Amino acid sequence: MAANPQAGLPPQVQQQFAMFQQLQQQLQQISSQKMQYEMTLRETKRAAEELESVKDDAAVFASVGSIMMQKDKESVKADLAEKIDSLELRISSLEKQEKTMSAKATQLQKQIEGALAAVNAPKAE
Repeated sequence: MAANPQAGLPPQVQQQFAMFQQLQQQLQQISSQKMQYEMTLRETKRAAEELESVKDDAAVFASVGSIMMQKDKESVKADLAEKIDSLELRISSLEKQEKTMSAKATQLQKQIEGALAAVNAPKAE
């Protein structure tokens, strides 16, 4: 049988440990979301670069929902630029959240370690 690692710990330390685990899960979600946005940003920038090499009068198609529509090059360029700006803003926001949460997690980890050290310290008799 596996013992509960929190068994015998003061309720405050158990609560801090639960908060720490929750912060770690949230950090993982934010990191995953940020990676997805970064991948989309790279793809969008690549599409914008490819569009630059296309003649101004060439047929350009853009995905609109589940269909492809022919659009003028300038309209597609504007859409891509807007999408790039939006993605960069989202990534920046996620980076700030990640940094803040990481600092909180580090602080909480130190508090937990300090409390565990106090609990496990030999008692003077």
